[in-house]
Amino acid sequence: MKFIIAIIQPGRLEAVKEALARVEVFRLTIIDVQGAGRQKGQTETYRGNELTINLVRKVQLQIAVNEDFVEPAIKAIMEAGRTGTEGRIGDGKIFVLALEDCIRIRTGERGPEAI
Repeated sequence: MKFIIAIIQPGRLEAVKEALARVEVFRLTIIDVQGAGRQKGQTETYRGNELTINLVRKVQLQIAVNEDFVEPAIKAIMEAGRTGTEGRIGDGKIFVLALEDCIRIRTGERGPEAI
């Protein structure tokens, strides 16, 4: 079992969800997040004052998958989350972590069956 954390641009969320559905990954958690990376934020003018905003809005997907779904899920996120054919800075990151256990609260099932 693996736990996939993907940080993507908010505008790519629907495309990523559709791509994941095509590879039969339906269970996920979505969180609005802010972060700083290579984009280094942006400069805006507010009431005549110039402000530097260094936290950029992103969306974080949390997905628990069995081994057979790891690579298809990663490929789906990469293809749908990429801006254009080459991609651009700020398209996001994918982290894959080992998932020690999963427990379904309703039934008490554990491990891959609980996912």
